[in-house]
Amino acid sequence: MIRGWTVRQAIVFCRLSASGTTDDKGQSPVALQKYDLLADMTRIAVLTSGGDAPGINAAIRAVVRTGVDRGWEVYGINHGYAGLIAGDFRPMGPRDAGEIMQRGGTILGSARCPEFCTEAGRKKAIESMASRGVEGLVVIGGNGSQTGSHALAEMGFPVVGVASTIDNDLYGSDITIGVDTALNIALEAIDRLKITASSHHRGFLVETMGRNCGYLALMAGIAGGAEAIVIPEYEMEPEGVAEVIHSAYERGKPHAIVVVAEGAHYNAERLGRYFQEHRDRLGFDLRVTALGYVQRGGAPTYADRMLGTRLGAAAVEELAAGRCGVLVGMRKNERATTPLGEVVSSKKPLDENLLRLAGVLAK
Repeated sequence: MIRGWTVRQAIVFCRLSASGTTDDKGQSPVALQKYDLLADMTRIAVLTSGGDAPGINAAIRAVVRTGVDRGWEVYGINHGYAGLIAGDFRPMGPRDAGEIMQRGGTILGSARCPEFCTEAGRKKAIESMASRGVEGLVVIGGNGSQTGSHALAEMGFPVVGVASTIDNDLYGSDITIGVDTALNIALEAIDRLKITASSHHRGFLVETMGRNCGYLALMAGIAGGAEAIVIPEYEMEPEGVAEVIHSAYERGKPHAIVVVAEGAHYNAERLGRYFQEHRDRLGFDLRVTALGYVQRGGAPTYADRMLGTRLGAAAVEELAAGRCGVLVGMRKNERATTPLGEVVSSKKPLDENLLRLAGVLAK
């Protein structure tokens, strides 16, 4: 893109250059450098980036169909920011977005893209969109994805983010796409393990995903009736876990379930090894079940389908209104927007009152 040009000036330049259009003196459209484009947006694109989450396809569907309803052309970008730089675009109409809402994952795919972390890579991305006349972008994803969308917004490109991550660690939205499905999958696993744990009077460690955020472990632990919950925000030493388990057996419980976040210092692997090494002294060990990527792969629940639908449609509305450089999410059960600069510079807090409640309910 030529220095000093706005994105939309560059788009018009690319369109006219491609068509061979010249001004009334037969010159190439360099005069567009001072051209102030006031035309309405007519062409947008959508990409998914980072970890997949159940409900993303519902968001894609909503972006495509609400965009088309406005008379816009909509492009899907394959493989996230890598596809954006490479120009891997595909036109999408209502039928292209059909029969996808009930599917997990993302039909557009996702990929890591170190090149996009560089200014040169981001310039390529903008030039790729400008050459195709794309005037606005919807980015569906979590922290890393929205860091990328913020970088594009800082360069002047109209972009709106959609809050999507099973970790629920994205600032600006109380709940994000994929969380409800991931929690229900974790709960089903805990319920099943509790049955066999009670039959054999055993203890189980269940590890959830979530990176450095303990939200999934905390909520699954509370709803699943865990005896102990270990999360990065409030670490628990192995001896503390052992004390909780001993107390549970003394109160007559036939089992012990400990839910652990993968980002905790004493994750399931370390805790399991500690209990194995000190089995003779502690009097028991713990069986380990790491849920891992199973939590991402389920068909989206009603809640995630509706959340994806609402946020995808909201992103198109924000672009149409010219309110760009924001993340669309949910706060207090209402649709809300947060500036992307605030999203990427803030940390979402975890409600410590819920952790205290978990301790009370486990007795």
